[in-house]
Amino acid sequence: MKSSLTCRGLLCAALTLMPFAAIAAEQAEAYPSRPIRFLVGFAAGGANDLVARLVANKLVPRLGQQVIVDNRAGGGGILAHELLVNSAPDGYTMILASVTGLAMAPALRGKVPYDPIRDFLPVAQVVDAATLFSAHPSSVSKTLGDLVSRAKKEPGSLIVGNPGIGSVGHLAFERFGSAAGIKVVNVPYKSGGLAATAAISGQVEHLAGIISSGAPHVKAGKLRGLGVTSAKRSKILSEVPTVAEQGYPGFEASGWLGIAFPAKTPAGIVQRMYKETQAVMAQQDTQAFLDKSGLDYVTKNPQEFSAYIKTELSRWSKLIKDAGIKAD
Repeated sequence: MKSSLTCRGLLCAALTLMPFAAIAAEQAEAYPSRPIRFLVGFAAGGANDLVARLVANKLVPRLGQQVIVDNRAGGGGILAHELLVNSAPDGYTMILASVTGLAMAPALRGKVPYDPIRDFLPVAQVVDAATLFSAHPSSVSKTLGDLVSRAKKEPGSLIVGNPGIGSVGHLAFERFGSAAGIKVVNVPYKSGGLAATAAISGQVEHLAGIISSGAPHVKAGKLRGLGVTSAKRSKILSEVPTVAEQGYPGFEASGWLGIAFPAKTPAGIVQRMYKETQAVMAQQDTQAFLDKSGLDYVTKNPQEFSAYIKTELSRWSKLIKDAGIKAD
């Protein structure tokens, strides 16, 4: 009798859950039925914007709806991430989630208007953007080893330009400085372009900035590449060794980008967007564009991307706090 009641209870529970599963499947099948807003936390023209527009344009024919890129620059991506978490979790607002907005900003600002873990539902990581360490051609730093030797002999004497306090370039070099046991003078500029101009003109001897900005100058002989922070050499600058190759095994500092929805977005919609995004990123012309831009294609599913964000948040928060870095 007791066994019969238990089975009856399990059957009732299964029948109760069936409508919810059916609703989720129906939502995913009908989705999307109107345009999707794609938030980007940085101004038009930069690497974040280029990736977002590439993905958005290629999603349109697959989804049958417009994907509208909405640039909301401010606070290193904070404004856009805040807009996302205040949006309805219905799949019609997503964001190009960035390492700056989710893994760096909380420690840099002391407080942000969202929880980087609780308030987001990661869909997929799409790219890694390496930082390039470079020097003016007249610099005696011919290699990364030269830079380290000089910095150890004369602590605080070397100057390194970057795209701004708390930028990926700035923090990537801070991570390297910690690994190498050196201290330098970091000089922040308002953008990667201004930092590169300062290095090319000789105003600063060294530069730490996104590889897509620095690579053309290295190829033109206006800067000397010293190292890239990716796990493997960049296709756009294959002659420049990684930091890991130069005596720092395992070193990596990525300016990663991915797609995320607000928390509580239906699982069926998340899976649909993951599937379509992966199909878009796997296209040959997509990968050719990324290679040309110095960006690495990455495939992380929702669970992997979520775990990675947690790891990155912990790693960057520790570095920022230990170094006492604060953004304005």
